[in-house]
Parts: sequence; structure tokens; C-alpha cells
Amino acid sequence: MKIGTDGILLGAWCSIKEDSNKILDIGSGTGVVSLMLAQRSNALIIDSVEVENNAYKQTVDNFDNSDWSDRLFCYHSTFQDFAKELEGEKYDLIVSNPPFYTDNFETTNIPRNRARFTSSLSFTELIIGVSKILSKQGKFTTIIPFKEEINFIGIAEEEKIFINKICRVKGNKTSVIKRSLLTFSFYKKKINISSLTIEKHRHSYTKDYINLTKDFYIKM
Repeated sequence: MKIGTDGILLGAWCSIKEDSNKILDIGSGTGVVSLMLAQRSNALIIDSVEVENNAYKQTVDNFDNSDWSDRLFCYHSTFQDFAKELEGEKYDLIVSNPPFYTDNFETTNIPRNRARFTSSLSFTELIIGVSKILSKQGKFTTIIPFKEEINFIGIAEEEKIFINKICRVKGNKTSVIKRSLLTFSFYKKKINISSLTIEKHRHSYTKDYINLTKDFYIKM
């Protein structure tokens, strides 16, 4: 698994309340988002769930070799099964960089498909699972393609999870909006909408992106 910009954005942008003691990362990949949240917070428990075997092993290795190994744990499971088996346990913060490509583009590479395509975890399955295990005052933050923003928010509203915060992300000032960072809760609030541009030009980052992510790069 590669570390992508989407994961970095998610781990850096999501808000973490001081009293967030239990955090869940759905679809850990390399484990980078969980590691970023461990660096940013004092949460006692930071769980992740990953279905693909090689990604699961990589997450575990990265957790074991980190400074926060005592707070990090990865479950080898589908999110659907994980959510069913929690038996009333709740998380204060749930984050996910979910698969979002449609089945029409799937390849013969099964691990890649699980990481990238909605056949392994649809938006509806994701939101229904989150609604069951998110604490009453909890937050759910995700990153998805901008073109899916309206659809995703609509699915969430059907499960009584409401959009609170949106950040729309562009690669550079002349490019189209590619990603939406979204934060939800069980409470309707005035929606905070912002934007972020990553690069001024190739490999030259904007001040906003540097300020958001500089704590996580060796060179920035």
C-alpha cells in the first residue's frame, strides 16, 4: 500500500476533541491515518480495521514500530462484520478514507479492488455501520471524490447523520475540485465550508497545505 495525499489530508484535517478517548480508522491501508491521529492526540485507544491481508500486516508492522504502539490496534476484518460484533461499544471519532471507484473499473488484482472499489464497502454500508458505533457526541470524518459529495451527504442524512463541515480540495488553482473532506455528527449545525489548494505549481506547495501537513513530513 502506498501513502497517498488523501490519507495525509484526512489525518491532518479532521478535528480531534480533547475528550476523544476512542478513535476508529476504517480501512487502515498502511496505518498512516491512525499514526497521524496518535501523533496529534492523547486518545487512549486508536483502533483500525482492515480487510485486505497484506495491508493488515503492513498496518500491524507500522503500529509495532511506532512510538504509540501501546495505543494502536488493528482488526483483520470487514467493517461490516466489525460493526456488528461491537455489541454497544462506541467511538468518539471515526475516520475513513473509503474505497470509492465503481465496479465498472475493477481489475483482476483482488487486494487493489478491496482498497479502491465500492464493491468491498459501499457508501451506504459505511454510513450505516458508523451510525451504530459512533458516540452521541462523536464526529465522523471522511474524504471522498467531490462528485460524490451530494450523494454521500444525502445517504448520511437518511441515517440521521448530518454534515457539519466541508473542505473542498483542488490540486492547483486552475484545476477542478477533486476531493471533499467532510465531517458529520448526529446534530444539525450551520455548515462550515472552506477550500484548500495543494500546489502553486508542481512540487511547490501552498502555504495552507504546508501549514496543515508540515508536522507529518520530514521535509516540507
